[in-house]
Amino acid sequence: MTPITDTSPTSRTPRTAPAAGVRTLRAVAASAAAVALAAGLSACGTADAATTSGSGADGTTTLRYQGSAGSVTYPELAQDLGYFTDVDLEWVGDSTSGPASIQAAVTGDTDYGNAFNGAIANLAASGAKITSVVSYYGADDKTATGYYTLAGSPITEPKDLIGTKVGVNTLGGEYEFVLREWLARGGLTRDEIDKVQLVVVPPANTEQALRQKQIDVAALPNVLQDIAVDHGGVTPLFTEDELFDSFALGSIVFRDDFVAEHEDAVRDFVQGTARAIRWAQTTPVDEVQDRFRTILTERGRGEPTTYVDYWKSSSIPAAGGVIDPDEISIWVDWLVKDGQLTKGQIDPDDLFTNDFNPYANGTYPADSGPDGEKVAS
Repeated sequence: MTPITDTSPTSRTPRTAPAAGVRTLRAVAASAAAVALAAGLSACGTADAATTSGSGADGTTTLRYQGSAGSVTYPELAQDLGYFTDVDLEWVGDSTSGPASIQAAVTGDTDYGNAFNGAIANLAASGAKITSVVSYYGADDKTATGYYTLAGSPITEPKDLIGTKVGVNTLGGEYEFVLREWLARGGLTRDEIDKVQLVVVPPANTEQALRQKQIDVAALPNVLQDIAVDHGGVTPLFTEDELFDSFALGSIVFRDDFVAEHEDAVRDFVQGTARAIRWAQTTPVDEVQDRFRTILTERGRGEPTTYVDYWKSSSIPAAGGVIDPDEISIWVDWLVKDGQLTKGQIDPDDLFTNDFNPYANGTYPADSGPDGEKVAS
């Protein structure tokens, strides 16, 4: 089994918006600041490199990105559906966490990244010049991350987590933010939240770590939790949709300098990705699954198609992934309440744009289909 890392978060601050750990998340912020500084020092070189290597003879711009093994991202779906005109995608590997994905974009190792909106706000607060352009995942009653215990565990409510270990995929990401919110809403004090330990576990190993009792609670994304439930012997403690109902949680980001240099390419990328999201939102589940299986098989990376069987919904509430300002501001508010930002230091409205999204800029009616057609209610 892949080794797991035990970390003990300290200086947690309870709040009415999402709560999280000062030391853990400030450590992430410090790392993000270093990434932002490195990106700033090399910004001109990065932009020039992207221009040189990204422009094809046919006028298309190649966008380098990190994918997710065994999964089809919405940009990948858009390319398969033929929704791009001015861009082509170049897969450069896979990422196992959102913070790593957006840091790769900031440093110029990729041209775009995707992550939890709280991690995006955190990185932007550290000085990274990035903008969210389209939502790419969320939580709804069909698709949401769940926090699971072994069946029969004495852990049934927030106070029971004091002194326990919770497995998450990365520090400073979605699973930590959501967990701290649940604990804060459950009435835990700062000192009590301080005693809940986070253990970093690769996503594919989280269920195993729970069953081997290396952790007490496992944060499992929708696919992995469904697999764990199928295996039996686990019990949900809570799920994201219980906290937020239907809510977009993550976005795709570009560096601001890249957008300025390649605005037409970014516009084409967003319109195609938004239409792919809308296709998934309006197409029967079995048809979406079949398309995903075909993509996975034909791209020849030797990936399993098992995860596709558990796809149930896009989990994105707005047509085409239009970003709701509240989906950004809630996490900026958290950073302010946590003391990592001063009030007014960053404006949530500066962290995202819907200008390129056809379901927000007037190209298509907001409730239309992937080609702007009327969708049956």
